[in-house]
Amino acid sequence: MKNTCALFDLSGKVAVVTGASRGLGKAMALGLAQAGADVVVTDVLPMDETVAEIQKLGRKSVGIKMDVTNAKDIASMVAETVKKFKKIDILINNAGIYYPTPFEKMDEKSWMKIIEVNFKGAMACAQAVGTQMIKQKSGNIVSVASVAGIMAFAQSSAYNCSKAAIIMLTKTLAAEWAQYGIRVNAICPGIFATDMTKGLLEDKGMKNMINTRVPLKRYGTPDELAGTAIYLASDASSYVTGHALVVDGGWTVSL
Repeated sequence: MKNTCALFDLSGKVAVVTGASRGLGKAMALGLAQAGADVVVTDVLPMDETVAEIQKLGRKSVGIKMDVTNAKDIASMVAETVKKFKKIDILINNAGIYYPTPFEKMDEKSWMKIIEVNFKGAMACAQAVGTQMIKQKSGNIVSVASVAGIMAFAQSSAYNCSKAAIIMLTKTLAAEWAQYGIRVNAICPGIFATDMTKGLLEDKGMKNMINTRVPLKRYGTPDELAGTAIYLASDASSYVTGHALVVDGGWTVSL
């Protein structure tokens, strides 16, 4: 039997993390590096800080500016990564946006923007990186969905739909790409403290909801998602594919 600690070892692996300049993406990128992976950091925002912190851990890292809604950007990122590192072992689809809007006030442009970034972006990255993984006959894709893809969250119609779509894409690709040695899973975070959720967490109603509906009675911190990413990206989850792993402090376990 393989040493238990070795199961989580990512030494020699090359990971790509989208939306990794801050928040959950940054925490997962650093977590993968701590587990031994070299990490390609992508975002439309400045990534220097994340790259520098990964390099301080003794891992190789580069930042590549990439818009997940731009096919040319994605293709260029894959080509540059393979040229530098020769392969891509792990893809963390994390890039996403969110802004609450009542459905009756949601215009088509805003709806499509959320769908394009959250779902189409994940789909396009999975397709481009997955094509490289098929050539390698191995790979691991982890997409960040949400509990909002499982249970409806008010005033978040487009966001909910985008995350539900990611979960179904995960299941479909898991069934389709297992033959190539590729595992595909999703993470469904609950309420985490990030720049994107700062305003939401300051809302009195949200604070009350967390205190009364979340069994752990608090929100999560980005670092608390790193272990989940390492688990799904490593041999520790070698028999897990097509799964949407909920990490929500118990929020969705009861009525």
